[in-house]
Amino acid sequence: MSKEKTAFIPKQYFAVVAVLLAIMMSVLDGTIMNIALPTLAHDFDVTPANAIWIINAYQLVITMTLLSFASLGDIYGYRRIFLTGISIFVGASAACALSDSFWMLTVSRIIQGFGAACVMSVNTALIRLIYPPQILGRGMGVNAMVVAVSAAAGPSIAGSILTLGSWHWLFVINIPLGLAALVIGHRLLPHNPASDVKHKFDRISAIANALTFGLLIYTLEGFAHAENRKFIAIQLVLLIIIGTYFIRRQLKETTPILPVDLLKIPIFALSIGTSITSFTAQMLAMVSLPFFMQNILGYSAVEIGLLLTPWPLATILTAPLAGRLVEKVHPGLLGGIGMTIFATGLFTLYLLPTHPAEWNIIWRMALCGMGFGLFQTPNNVTIVSSAPTHRSGGASGMLGTARLLGQTLGTTLVALLFRIFAEGHRAQACLLLAIFFAIAAGVVSSIRMTQASPAGKK
Repeated sequence: MSKEKTAFIPKQYFAVVAVLLAIMMSVLDGTIMNIALPTLAHDFDVTPANAIWIINAYQLVITMTLLSFASLGDIYGYRRIFLTGISIFVGASAACALSDSFWMLTVSRIIQGFGAACVMSVNTALIRLIYPPQILGRGMGVNAMVVAVSAAAGPSIAGSILTLGSWHWLFVINIPLGLAALVIGHRLLPHNPASDVKHKFDRISAIANALTFGLLIYTLEGFAHAENRKFIAIQLVLLIIIGTYFIRRQLKETTPILPVDLLKIPIFALSIGTSITSFTAQMLAMVSLPFFMQNILGYSAVEIGLLLTPWPLATILTAPLAGRLVEKVHPGLLGGIGMTIFATGLFTLYLLPTHPAEWNIIWRMALCGMGFGLFQTPNNVTIVSSAPTHRSGGASGMLGTARLLGQTLGTTLVALLFRIFAEGHRAQACLLLAIFFAIAAGVVSSIRMTQASPAGKK
């Protein structure tokens, strides 16, 4: 491997900084909002159920538009979509900070969601353009590490801001990060490589895509929370009709918004499957464990935050290592080992004694984070690098969509299991199901070893 192929020049380092700043900003925004919800509900005098819309509206917009913005990135350039997204996100953050009513904040969060969808849809496609193919794994490892660091730091940052000032400052901190990413990105981010493949943006498919994913999430949420059955039935019928039309239309397109062309690549399809199941397992554990720690073990909110922290910290340490290992070891093997460690960590949490010492919780959390970090980076590398270069946007959008679908399915299953089981058995039921999904992800990941590894592919 020659130095010319792998050497990084300063300009490339700064281009990476622009992408990482945007990722940090979007992850921090999500974790900070979770902590701030009780404060926002109190200040706006709304119920907790209504306050959750500040988060749900943001997530829903991202899920409904992610693939469409990824398609626009393939057509008009990942750089242009990325910079547009940051501009929208920064402007919407300012509007959130200036909001004086619940509805103004919710609308501003919806606009913010459009900006975040732009950034998330193309960020891994940009990483593929910036890093030489031979060290793409390292780039994805750094990306995963920044996500983990931001997730771990979010609660502490939110707590500090809410202690020293009002909730408005939670949105103000996005502005300097976003402006820095915008300036650096405008000067240094690369343009899409020239391609002979030309196509127009399919507006009808974009609308069908938004309706399909929006109805899917609403139907799952309605079922989990035992909402009106007639209303759920109507949503389900609409989902089947619109979803069937959408998929059939995509099968006829040469460069579809829903990348069914990429799903015909076996290793890509298997990697998307493992991504959905792994994030389902993660959310089943991460959402249910705080309830178990507070209601059964009697820990305070601050103590729960500290006990959960070893999970992202272990991912911070493992993700860059996995990024280097994927250059030499098949990602299917790494993913299988990672999911085995993850499932083992979940099983040890299931076997927690009635009155565990803090150390007994900490090492189990670290084991889960270690396994997930070892899996996630190689899996992301495989998803991005197994697609043709001119379809990097579609691959990047599908990576983000798989993560969001897995997280949505995980949280929906938690709500469903909490409704079915008594309080003392809820977390255990969630952990058992999480173990099942983790094992399934490990098995599917191992099957990928029958396919040639795309790592280092040009």
